[in-house]
Amino acid sequence: MSDTTQTRSETLREQIEEMIAVGTLKPGQHLDETVLAEKFGVSRTPIREALIQLASMGIIVIRPRRGAIVAEIGPQQLIEMFEVMAELEAMCARLAARRMSPAEHAVLKATHLACKQARDEADSDAYFYKNEEFHQQIYIGSKNAFLEEQARVLQRRLRPYRRLQLRVRNRVTASFDEHGAVVDAIIEGKGELAAELLRQHIMIQGQRFSDLIASLAELASEA
Repeated sequence: MSDTTQTRSETLREQIEEMIAVGTLKPGQHLDETVLAEKFGVSRTPIREALIQLASMGIIVIRPRRGAIVAEIGPQQLIEMFEVMAELEAMCARLAARRMSPAEHAVLKATHLACKQARDEADSDAYFYKNEEFHQQIYIGSKNAFLEEQARVLQRRLRPYRRLQLRVRNRVTASFDEHGAVVDAIIEGKGELAAELLRQHIMIQGQRFSDLIASLAELASEA
């Protein structure tokens, strides 16, 4: 594969991944190579390469002789993945509280405040992107490249579901408030508090889990 083809397939992977993250392509939906090739104005070869990349990330599933579908995550697996995500992010927060510099604190506060406009406008989709930037600053702040990589990998797997839960009534406002407490704990160097706050922020249990499952059922009915 030439460098140009590889670059094109990586760009396509990002575009298809984004369509999955924002719900344009839904869990369980069939991915037709010809349709995607026509949509993006390319041949099927870079589309196929992009789908292989997405399959290696667990975002889609390629089935022999039946083609590719957007990966579906069952309720039990979803709980398990969010449990791991919560622990990874808690670890990031604990380390960030010890290791972030004052300059990095300023960037973290700026990304937190950037979420405020989306919250004020009740725009859950805009908040979704700002929210990702906020969490990624904490991953970076851990100063642990391996941990940062693992957190990013799982965050990408869970993107559609993290976005869906932000659509639940009042969740954006609650999320922003929870961010504020995490920021304060990190800046004050309170590692254990920051870890626990971020763990609880990520965990989906009780009513939050019921709301997410209801949103998934609604999404499936639209597909």
